[in-house]
Order: sequence, then C-alpha cells, then structure tokens
Amino acid sequence: MEAKPVEPDSKLEAVLKYLKETRGFDFTGYKRTSLARRVRRRMSHVGIDDFADYLDLLQVNPEEFDALFNTILINVTDFFRDTEAWEHIRAEVIPLLLAERGPDDPVRVWSAGCAGGQEAYTLAMVLADVLGPERFRQRVKIYATDVDDEALTQARQASYSAGEVHNLPEEQLQRYFEQQGNRYVFRKDLRRSVIFGRNDLVQDAPISRIDLLVCRNTLMYFNAETQGKILNRFHFALSPRGMLFLGKAEMLLSHTRIFDPVDLKRRTFRRTPGGLTGMGSFISQPRVPDRAGEVGGLAELREHAFSASPVAQVVITGEDIVALINQQAEVVFGLSHRDIGRPLRDLEISYRPVELRAYVEQSKVERRAIRIKDVEWTRSPGDVIWFEIHVNPLVHADNGLLGVTIVFHDITAARKLLEELEHTNRRLESAYEELQSTNEELETTNEELQSTVEELETTNEELQSTNEELETMNEELQSTNDELQAINDTLRERSAELDQVNDFMEAILTSVRFGVIVVDPDLRVLVWNRGTEDLWGLRRDEAVGVHLLNLDIGLPVGELRSAVRAALAGADTQDVLMLDAINRRGRNTTVRVVVAPMRGQDGTSQGAILVMEPSEQPE
Repeated sequence: MEAKPVEPDSKLEAVLKYLKETRGFDFTGYKRTSLARRVRRRMSHVGIDDFADYLDLLQVNPEEFDALFNTILINVTDFFRDTEAWEHIRAEVIPLLLAERGPDDPVRVWSAGCAGGQEAYTLAMVLADVLGPERFRQRVKIYATDVDDEALTQARQASYSAGEVHNLPEEQLQRYFEQQGNRYVFRKDLRRSVIFGRNDLVQDAPISRIDLLVCRNTLMYFNAETQGKILNRFHFALSPRGMLFLGKAEMLLSHTRIFDPVDLKRRTFRRTPGGLTGMGSFISQPRVPDRAGEVGGLAELREHAFSASPVAQVVITGEDIVALINQQAEVVFGLSHRDIGRPLRDLEISYRPVELRAYVEQSKVERRAIRIKDVEWTRSPGDVIWFEIHVNPLVHADNGLLGVTIVFHDITAARKLLEELEHTNRRLESAYEELQSTNEELETTNEELQSTVEELETTNEELQSTNEELETMNEELQSTNDELQAINDTLRERSAELDQVNDFMEAILTSVRFGVIVVDPDLRVLVWNRGTEDLWGLRRDEAVGVHLLNLDIGLPVGELRSAVRAALAGADTQDVLMLDAINRRGRNTTVRVVVAPMRGQDGTSQGAILVMEPSEQPE
C-alpha cells in the first residue's frame, strides 16, 4: 500500500507565499521538511511558536527578512570542496572540453549557487592552472550566481579570512591570493573574468551557451518536481557538448533522458542532444515485385489474407464508399458484408469510437498517413478498449487516389502494461526519492552541524576576547571612577560659584530701575527684569521664551526690528530710539530704548540687549 503524501502546512505555505509576493524569493519548490525546520529555528530565536504569528512579525518588521533568509540559505562552501572530484575536473573534464573546441574559442562557465564565491574562484584557479593566466584572461568567462544578495556582496569583494583558505596549498595561496592584513584577496587581474549576479534557479531565465555548469549541493534542497524544472533549464543552458558537475549528494538517475553520465562517482554528466525524431509519413504505394514466375489464385489469396488479419480494418473508395471489411472489424464493430457498398457516413464506425471523416478527408487531401493515438472506446459498461487508428491513403504510382484504408490497432493490453509499468516506476521513483531525500537530509544536517560548530568556535573566541576586554575595562573603570569623583567635587564647587554669580546678576538686574530685555539670535526673550515688569505689567514667566515681536505690551515692538537685527548682525554701534508707548497703567509715555549687541568672549554676537527708560516715571 502506498503511503499517503504529507499534507502541507497551510500556515507555512502562507509564509512562503508572502515571501514570494513581497521579496521575490520563491521557496515553494524547497523540500518542506528541511525548510520548515529552518524557519522554526528562526522563529525560536524571536520567541514565536506559530507560523501565523511569525507572518505577522514579517509584515510589521521588514528587518526580519534578512535574518530569515540567512537562516534558510545555508551558505556552507569551501575552496576545492571534495578534493578528489575537483582533481577529476582538472585532469579529465577541462582537457576534454578544451580538446573539443578551437584554441581561441571562448570558454563559458556557470557556477550556480555560488554562495560566498569560493566555488567560482576554485573554477578560476583550475582553469588558470590548465590554460595559464594569460590565456585564461583572454578566453574564460565565469558567471557566478546566487539568490542571496549578502553572499554575492562577499563574493564580489573576494576577501577571505585565514580560516576560509586553510585547505589551500601554500603554493596555490601565493599564486592566486594577495595578503592584505589578516585577509587574503583573490588576484584582481583574474577576478575580472568572474562575473557575479543574482539568479533564482526556479524563476529566472538560465544563462545560455555554457560549456561547464557547476551546481554542487544545491539541487538537494529542492523537491523532485522543482529539481526536474531546474535540470531542464540546465539542459537548455548547456552547449551541445556541455558538461554538468553536481555535488556528491546529488544524482540524475531519474533524468537520464537529458544527461548522460561521464563519471557517476564524481557526479559529472554530459548534455544529451535535444529533440526526438517524429513518426514518418506512411503512404501506400503500389509495388510490382520481380517475380520468378506467375502464382495462381492470387486474388483469392489476397482476399483471405485481408479477411483473416487479426487487426480490424476497413477500406473505402475515393468517394467514401465502404469497399472492404475484414472479419476482425465485423467482430469488433458489429459490421457485416451487407455494409459493403454503403457510404462511410451511414455507419456507426464513422463517428464511434472517434470522428473519422475529418481524418479521412485530411489523409486524402494531404496524401499522407495519419495516426490517431490513445482512442478510448467503452463498448459496454466495464468493457473499455483502447485503439491506435491509422488512416492511410492508397494512391497510384502517378499519385492518383484509389481509396483509404482505416486500421484499428487494439492497444488495450499494451496500455494496461504501460499503466502498470508507470505505476511501478512511480513507486520506484518515490522510493528512490525518499532514499535520496533521507541522504540529502543527512547531508544537510551534517552541513548545518558544521556551520553550528564553526559558529560555536567563533562565539567561544569572541567570548574569550570579550572577557579579556572586560577585565581591562574594569581596571579602567575603577581609575575612571576615581577621576569622576574628583570631577564631581570640582563641579560641586563650580556650581556653588555659579549660583553665587547668578544671585549676583539677579540682584543687579533687580536693582536697576530701567527695563532690561535680553534676546537670543532667534529674538526669543532670555532676560526680563523687574523694571520691565513694572513698566509693561507682564511677568517674567509670561515673557521668557516668547518671540520679542510677538509680545503684546504697550511698546510698539515692531519698530525695534531693524535695530535688533543690526545688533544681532554684530554692529559696533548702539541704536537709540524714542518710541511713543502706553505703560502698564494705560498712560501715554515716551520711552528711550537703547539696543546693543551682546557679545561672547570670542567677540561674536550671541544676542541683543534692550534697555528701556521712560521719559516720565509711572506713579
């Protein structure tokens, strides 16, 4: 009994649909088991257990997308990963490709799923080793693609830590990398031949005319249907003799029709030629054999041979009159010798099991055989017959039409066998996919564990470094604490002195019988002394912070605008104005107003001072 397919989680599917619609990342072709595990891992980091709640988080927090993509797209890669396979590429595949091309023909390579660029630069080193750097720069173009923009940014920089180049031989490291501090940067002159770009293998068009396509440990993340779509794109991308290089966890057993294995152990395949030859045209032509002698009774012999044929057959004239019916046609379709001479349109066979007249007419007009495949006929309940019907024109040697023969090939048994075979193949393919999926899951888990170990090692080093920094900072903080204590004591002393100065200034401003106003560069009141309150009847808390020109007092403040602006601009002279005003008691008075700039220690204007003296003091 076949196992029922696992129903997809509708909430997870909603998350995947949202990612596709809003960010263009189509993860719907990924295997649900590993995909759900990685999404749940990210959800656990943010303290969410339900996919619907996580979808809400994505909708309100766009920054969460980057963290999720980094969790899903595990970019585990290395230079010359699986050394034996890369040595096979260097020693066997590259020389074979070059031998099939001219000495000046370009070589186009595609690294699909390049991650941080290690695979693309490995290809560059292998090709440069075989061709030499000069010929490499002239002939080779390496297109490296991925869906992870962050990984592509790192790949374009071509800068790697000592740990990331640890498995490169010293000779290779010196030949192809330049050390810059504690980083190793791939040679700039060779890097120009490596072109990085974003490409989604599921959605985007493939790069064409590729001689060598490298896609290692990427297909294993997709389900079987998506793998098939991607492999068809790869088949289109490759040149007629192009090569495909996969990872050790990936096979093409279910896609042998489009790729031929070159070395299964190293996962190298060659593109098979595209296109299948169609059925040819079959037209009955009279043939006069060379006879050694005359054979008697040929007409009767032909008649019996036609009648005894195990395949149902009907022959009609050029005018669609039934001319011949064999015994099998009589048994299968209920015909008899009485139907000979009748028009084809009068017989049930003309429209059942299929409408024949249009095909007969087409065969006569085009003078070619027509094959009608997979015709289903339910003769009675539970009795289903499948036919493949051939309609062949019968013509003279001079292309004159004699008639048409209609042959009904019973393919019911073959159809049942084919269905059983397809059913068995589906079961075998399902079993293989489950086995492959398990293998890929193990490979994925191994890579995830490797990534986790690297993260733990990095975290341990960071924690150790942080601990040392904290000890140093603790000593510095103790010293700083002592200094802050001394500073606090000084500040308290300065604060007391400042309070004394403020009290002194307040006493001065209070004692002055004239009105004094100080404004800042924005004409907002900073100082409003007691004399000003007595003169205009507006309290200090009502005036401080208000724009000078917005004050509602008996003084026409609008006429002070020019003088105040001049003082704020740094004028060296004081302006004296005589203004008619109304004091707080409602009496008319003339006020002498002196406007002067308020300067800082550096001589720049920091505001303006207005001193107001009425011509007669209010009673």
